[in-house]
Amino acid sequence: MVIKILLNKLLEERGRTLYWLSKETGVRYATIWKISRGEVGRLGMDVLDRICEALECQPGDLLVREAQTKLRRAKSAKVKSTKTKSRKRGK
Repeated sequence: MVIKILLNKLLEERGRTLYWLSKETGVRYATIWKISRGEVGRLGMDVLDRICEALECQPGDLLVREAQTKLRRAKSAKVKSTKTKSRKRGK
């Protein structure tokens, strides 16, 4: 399973931009941009709360859990394998 962030969809529905959200929440634009692209490893509860407050939504409106595709699972397994190998070499 993978968690998807529907930030762009919510912003579009409300006629808002990433820049507006950054100003409204006080969260750096670069961080908001990464969140919108799904390029964050973790999302702090405080940031999630500020985004939900600005967009007048619940966390469940912003985050959805979806099944991974076979290709994505294979890529994920390959990345994990590479990280494990590089850790073993470093010892």
